[in-house]
Amino acid sequence: MSCNCIVTVVVGVTAELNDPSTEGVIISKWRKVSADEEDEMREAVNETLRRFRFKIERLEIRRANSIAVLFICLTLATVRHLRDQWCSGQFADIIQKLFTVLSCTDSETVSIRSLSWPETDYERCSSFFSSVQGKQLVICQ
Repeated sequence: MSCNCIVTVVVGVTAELNDPSTEGVIISKWRKVSADEEDEMREAVNETLRRFRFKIERLEIRRANSIAVLFICLTLATVRHLRDQWCSGQFADIIQKLFTVLSCTDSETVSIRSLSWPETDYERCSSFFSSVQGKQLVICQ
């Protein structure tokens, strides 16, 4: 049986905004932008995400108790790069810029009260990729 399988890891970050009413605007704009490839805001979103400098397979933004930002990563290098940006503060800047673009408030920056990506989640993602490195996986049906 021949099978090409792709192993992915979801990196989940939660953001709590100073103005919770903005969360709904961001979520609804994200749904529109991610569904409509013709949307003019899509280029601004893509430009913002390019600042991560690694290929993010997919990004999801969902409502949780705050806003959940989910990065679908294909490699350990991507997860490590995201963590490096997290530690340097660049990650928060990129997410703040993304939320500002999606909220359509060019005159006012979206203020993030807290941004959370627990060390244990990072370690789980890293361990997963490390455990499958060099192993042949058959996850297909």
